[in-house]
Amino acid sequence: MAKKTEITVEEKLRALFDLQLIDSRIDKIRDIRGELPLEVEDLEDELEGMNTRLQKMNDGVEVVMNSISDKKNQIEESKELIKKYTKQQDNVRNNREYDSLSKEVEFQTLEIELNEKHIREFKAQIEQKKVVVEETNERLKKRQDHLTHKQGELNEILAETEKEEKALIKKSADFEKKIEERLIKAYKRIRTNVKNGLAIVAIDRGASGGSFFTIPPQIQMEIAGRKKIITDEHSGRILVDIDLATEEEAKMEKMFSKL
Repeated sequence: MAKKTEITVEEKLRALFDLQLIDSRIDKIRDIRGELPLEVEDLEDELEGMNTRLQKMNDGVEVVMNSISDKKNQIEESKELIKKYTKQQDNVRNNREYDSLSKEVEFQTLEIELNEKHIREFKAQIEQKKVVVEETNERLKKRQDHLTHKQGELNEILAETEKEEKALIKKSADFEKKIEERLIKAYKRIRTNVKNGLAIVAIDRGASGGSFFTIPPQIQMEIAGRKKIITDEHSGRILVDIDLATEEEAKMEKMFSKL
């Protein structure tokens, strides 16, 4: 059985730096996308809520209109009863029967007046509800237009970046497999703890790209020797020499151009 080849520290550093270049590119894509997905989601939730309220208001208008129809039917029934009682008064045998029918006519007349009053009140309610519905529809249209605009922005960005992001995520996973788990855990921990997500930085003009503190000449020589992994005592980042960083950036840029 062939013995698995042990990779050198330099190879580990190059692999880590390549992984970071991939992950940084994913970060950049997500920064471009920014808060748009959340904005779109919030707008969609807001519109759903407005549509629900609008539906309830329209349902309320329908209920009141049905109430008006009921009252109109009751008025017609009262009118028919008045006709009936008035006609019966022509055939009464005594004053008591006449007075009883007169009371019925009076009662139905009051019923008509009461129902007409209710109809006026219901119509006033409908007018108020219609004003609210109209205002809500106007707000809804503005928010819908805003959502359409934001969706357009998001779709445009997704169209430009989604394919590349998916390819980069796959590359990131592939590159992780090339690196020992201990280093991956350290890399991810450092990335999480630093502001710009850079776990590996190059020495530039004698200073760390992460903290800008001067690195002692002896340490700079060790970093350039690429024989062991050295971290910046101030920022905790892994340090590499500028030549390694430049070489890997050029190599990875060629790969990115093909995605």
